[in-house]
Amino acid sequence: ALTGARLHIAHVSSKHSVEILRRAKAQGLRVTAETAPHYLLLDDGALVGYDSHKKMNPPLRDASDRAALVAGLRDGTLDCVATDHAPHTEIEKERELAQAPFGVTGLETLLAAVLTRLVQPGLLALPQAIALVTARPAAILRLPGGRLAAGAPADLVLFDPEETWVVRGAEMASRSRNTPFEGMTLRGRVRATVLAGAPVYQRGEAGEAFRPRPWQRAQAHA
Repeated sequence: ALTGARLHIAHVSSKHSVEILRRAKAQGLRVTAETAPHYLLLDDGALVGYDSHKKMNPPLRDASDRAALVAGLRDGTLDCVATDHAPHTEIEKERELAQAPFGVTGLETLLAAVLTRLVQPGLLALPQAIALVTARPAAILRLPGGRLAAGAPADLVLFDPEETWVVRGAEMASRSRNTPFEGMTLRGRVRATVLAGAPVYQRGEAGEAFRPRPWQRAQAHA
């Protein structure tokens, strides 16, 4: 407050953090915050089987924390949802829980997780949920994107908000398959992605902009 600096808090996972942020905003402090999809969809009950694919930092909390995060998104205490994308190899994540590294993938499931947790049960309207992963992050970072307007970057995602699908790590485009949502049914699926006006993804096929160049393939297999 004394310096006027902006503060952004990442990886919010507990009800106590949400309450601290709520009080800070009520006092007029320039603070923004985000949570991640796995904290919205999962709680510590998911760790009963000691599945290392559900090991992240901060860890999964209990159901009351999960409910507090949703409430924070609904009342504006939490400003956005970010992936917390942390890829790992299969060998790394197949270790016992105590030895496995922290982190899960989140890029390919972000939209569906948000729609499933917030829109499907009627907790947020679709435009509000979309803003959590587009306009609001862009505003926090002071980026020109995240909106549909003349002169704005033509970065677009086309998706079917009603399509349901089962998450399978083996079917993901990413080379890392350590998803915490393995076997879960989510609603909402990306059909195409446009980056700076150029199609880069459509119906499961990567566009030319994202295809590895020959030297990248050679390096990856060296």
